[in-house]
Amino acid sequence: MITIVSGLPRSGTSLMMQMLAAGGLPILSDGERKADTDNPRGYMEWERIKQLPKDPSLITEGEGKVVKVISQLLLSLPDGHEYRVVFMQRPLPEVLKSQDEMLRRRGTFEANVDTTPIEEAFQRHLIEVNRWLNGKPNTQVLRVHYHRALREPKATAEAVSEFLKVPLDIEAMTREVDQSLYRNRMK
Repeated sequence: MITIVSGLPRSGTSLMMQMLAAGGLPILSDGERKADTDNPRGYMEWERIKQLPKDPSLITEGEGKVVKVISQLLLSLPDGHEYRVVFMQRPLPEVLKSQDEMLRRRGTFEANVDTTPIEEAFQRHLIEVNRWLNGKPNTQVLRVHYHRALREPKATAEAVSEFLKVPLDIEAMTREVDQSLYRNRMK
């Protein structure tokens, strides 16, 4: 079995990776992308996963581990493996606001740009990804709402443990949730 944490960028995937690591699961991460202002606890990513569309067989390195796979790359997961996908969901306006803030800090943000086309593209993408996930017999999905993870970290940790069918350190997972890092709220 390969455990995958996925979602749109800025949807809470790093938080879930941190929770699962604290809970006791081995994480497939190379540490190349360092912690920064936008993600002070780290991204917990594996750089090679970006090659998944060209080399689907590399996912075998994730057997028995947790791998972060952004939603766009999920469509490249090969058959022949059992996947458990923890799919993070966050309201699109917050995702876009968080991305804008990250771009602003990096100096690549364009002010006064209409984000409607981006939001519509994300909507279409999520429909495609959910349709794909629902059609894969070897894939089980747990959708975790970002706000619920923040409000009810213990219940979220318990639900994830039950979904993955592995005993996890629920208290350690709960301690990973830091309300102060929820900075891009919609009013």
